[in-house]
Amino acid sequence: MQILLIRHGESEADLLNVHEGSADFPLTEEGIVQAKKMAARVKGEFPPQFIWASTFKRASKTAAILAEEIGCPIEYVAELREHENGDLAGKPLEEIPYPWGLLPHEKFGGYGESAMEFRARGEQIFSVIKEASKNYERIAIVSHGGMISRIIESFLELPFVHNVFFKTGDTGIHLLEYTDKSRLVVFSNSTTHLEYSY
Repeated sequence: MQILLIRHGESEADLLNVHEGSADFPLTEEGIVQAKKMAARVKGEFPPQFIWASTFKRASKTAAILAEEIGCPIEYVAELREHENGDLAGKPLEEIPYPWGLLPHEKFGGYGESAMEFRARGEQIFSVIKEASKNYERIAIVSHGGMISRIIESFLELPFVHNVFFKTGDTGIHLLEYTDKSRLVVFSNSTTHLEYSY
């Protein structure tokens, strides 16, 4: 089975330069254009048979654009939402920097998810999606940078605590594949579709 991991397009939080996470910002006009370019590329090169998507506005709109372009079913799943970052959500990055020093068990923004809780949620929903999708040859998961990283960690069977990071740009695409003998990272964070007009 092949799994496309796709991040949403540019959101209003990017323009405001604020912590996003669980703040539910919509796509910008540019984000919609990015999503349309991504959808055209995916349709032409590796169309999925089913789409799973986060319920947050920026990801659900990106996924809806993809589903309309391809003409395949879509299911929105709350567990694919971005990291619950507590009272950091929506706060200016200039005023409150990212809390890099937190320990794995410490909650973000006072009452949000810890890094370990977020990883566990990613492991759980990825397991559910794999089981529910076992009759498909290719699926897409449209989500957020943080959740996409958690899914890649699960796919690679990385330990809960590590120092490996995965970058995903606006509408960046990762292609993972399970074969009979191995797990393949076919490509990672591809955004070449943003360079072209479709």
